[in-house]
Amino acid sequence: MALSGIRVLDLGRFVAGPFCGVLLADLGADVIKIELPGRGDELRYHGVLVNGESAYFVMMNRNKKSLTLDLRSDEGKDIFRRLVQNADVVVENFRPDVMRKLGFHYEALRSMNAGIVYCGISGFGKDGPYALRPSFDFIAQGMSGLMSVTGFPDGEPVRVGVPISDQVAALYAAYGILAALQARQRTGTGQEVQVSLVDGMISLLSFQADRYFGAGEVPTRVGNDHPVSSPYGTFKALDGYINVAPAGDPMWERFARALGLGDLICDPRFLTNDLRCENRRDLNRIINEITSRRTMADWIDFLNAAGVPCGPIYSLDQTFADPQVQHQQMMLDLEQSSGKVKTLGFPLKLSATPADLRRPAPQLGQHNTEILIALGYSSAEVERLHARHVI
Repeated sequence: MALSGIRVLDLGRFVAGPFCGVLLADLGADVIKIELPGRGDELRYHGVLVNGESAYFVMMNRNKKSLTLDLRSDEGKDIFRRLVQNADVVVENFRPDVMRKLGFHYEALRSMNAGIVYCGISGFGKDGPYALRPSFDFIAQGMSGLMSVTGFPDGEPVRVGVPISDQVAALYAAYGILAALQARQRTGTGQEVQVSLVDGMISLLSFQADRYFGAGEVPTRVGNDHPVSSPYGTFKALDGYINVAPAGDPMWERFARALGLGDLICDPRFLTNDLRCENRRDLNRIINEITSRRTMADWIDFLNAAGVPCGPIYSLDQTFADPQVQHQQMMLDLEQSSGKVKTLGFPLKLSATPADLRRPAPQLGQHNTEILIALGYSSAEVERLHARHVI
């Protein structure tokens, strides 16, 4: 597999850290999830329970091993130091002061292993006036400006329906880790990678930021309409709604002709994209009068055949029943010790070293003995560490 031979110490909890870890584990990295003895990652107790296990936890922690370790104890710290000496990557998503208080900030880990790649994921960044504030996805979505441009103009700001800032930060973290590992091949030394939830969200503002930077315009919410292109958005069909994306003048003209509205192409209100945006309400009303006469399926087939991008708005049961989604294997069965669990598939398709489900999400502390024996501890020492609640 692509990352075979890379060992990762995953100190993550909840979403951002664990999702980064699972991205690496899915590609073959040996990921050891380090959790507090007794309870472990709080995500184990969140979401829907399937056969007594959190399906959310399973999705974020498949392909990993679990080691319980009290990093506040001297013996726990010693175990972690020995792990670091044989690791390639450390990932954590604590507040920036936590690892320093434990004595495991980047400078300390580098003194133990010059090749270590240390990745810290935080709400606001490693330093700065907000560095020590606690943060979750909802906070980052609001502070980044994302919520100010999401929702309808006559409603309140709306968050994205998944923890997008956690997951985007995890993607950037995995991206940064792989870049640092590549650099290490040339230099022989590791480096520190820092990612924040807020920074990740700001980096996605794209044309909304361009409008602010270029014109000084503060973007507002426009619902399902595209802020800078028209017509482009959600339209009513006979039995639901469709999304249509005829970007640019040639595709707008193709769309208009397909709807039997070719006369609108020369209409003074709609001659340019700027004019179509200015007169969006009139244009959308005219289009909706036509699209509401036929079913979603009819329009999707007809408009795509005419070269106009058009798609459905699915509920999740429809998403996972779609033949293209099934062909792409975006829902998989994972055999947990407690039974079969549905999990999301792999969006990244590699031809020679594909991602794979190699092992289930671990039970708490499932691999304690295996990992410690490999570090050189005897069976008697492992039992003693258990008895003292170090593991």
